[in-house]
Amino acid sequence: MLMSEKQNLLDFDNEQLVAQLKLHGHKPFRAKQLLKWVHQRGQADFDAMTDLSKDFRQFLHNDYELSTPSVLIDKTSKDGTRKWLFNIGQNNAIETVFIPEDDRGTLCISSQAGCTVACRFCSTGHQGFNRNLTTAEIIGQLWHARAALQAANPDHTDERIISNVVMMGMGEPLLNYHQVLPALKLMLDDNAYGLSRRRVTVSTSGVVPIMDKLSQDCPVALAVSLHAPNDDLRDRLVPLNKKYPLKELIAACQRYLEFAPRDFITFEYIMLQEVNDSPEHAKELIEIAKQVNCKLNLIPFNPFPESGLYRSSNNRIHRFTGMLLDAGIVTTVRKTRGDDIDAACGQLAGDIKDRTKISQKMQANKAIPIMEIRN
Repeated sequence: MLMSEKQNLLDFDNEQLVAQLKLHGHKPFRAKQLLKWVHQRGQADFDAMTDLSKDFRQFLHNDYELSTPSVLIDKTSKDGTRKWLFNIGQNNAIETVFIPEDDRGTLCISSQAGCTVACRFCSTGHQGFNRNLTTAEIIGQLWHARAALQAANPDHTDERIISNVVMMGMGEPLLNYHQVLPALKLMLDDNAYGLSRRRVTVSTSGVVPIMDKLSQDCPVALAVSLHAPNDDLRDRLVPLNKKYPLKELIAACQRYLEFAPRDFITFEYIMLQEVNDSPEHAKELIEIAKQVNCKLNLIPFNPFPESGLYRSSNNRIHRFTGMLLDAGIVTTVRKTRGDDIDAACGQLAGDIKDRTKISQKMQANKAIPIMEIRN
């Protein structure tokens, strides 16, 4: 994508857009008009914004643009899941996934080109890290996906073909907070996408200080990537745990619930064969679940060669789930979707030009048994 001196309208939430226009002597109501044209109606042509004055449209032409990352690949799974690979320049690409259900349509969007958290079981982490996405690149995924889905379903009567958005794609959203926050505000804005706070979910590996900040700035539904029931194992699976161990994470979840739109936190727990799926692990997980009003989402691992890990057997998943349910813990097992196009949970890898040594380090760990890893 060519660099432009013009500013991208997708970079601004309402408050930021009002401030931008005020600098040029324009009234605040113009921001509301623009948000409706750009986000509600999906209009990228300023000349088509017919209730704007000719002078104002010329001002927009001179100083602004509406630009989304270009599409490199657009694939649809046999189960209806659709994945886009977006070009974000300098040999980097990110992935976005739409998951249709009978009662909802969920878009999974990315927040970073790669990820620095380097979870052992995540293919994004094995790609390394290049940079944070801009607000325009984050919200642009939603803007493009909605337009593409509406074009493919012209008879769809509900404007909200995308009813839910989850920040569960590539990257750790809370490590790109200043760009993610305006995108979240746009998702919730009644003049933009108008989604409920309950239908927008941020998934985090546990960046405790920013969890607290999110609870004050824009409390949406929260999912925490737990994946291990004790610090020793979680240190090895989710290295961020060394900075924010379970005790601090659980306390942050309890604080977040005071402001959350839902009365529970979702704990995500990936099922890894003979790593975190034993009855002893289930007992430890039950003790954690008793401390926080939560829902447990068990995720069968989607194997990829670089991980050196395997999916828990159906029998082990069934036994593990049964123990949690018997303890009165609300528990679901996530259905695998889009695995034939590498769009399932943990499979999003994009194409990242790693400017760190994360990918090299993770590749070196591949042959090391998980219980011996001491990164």
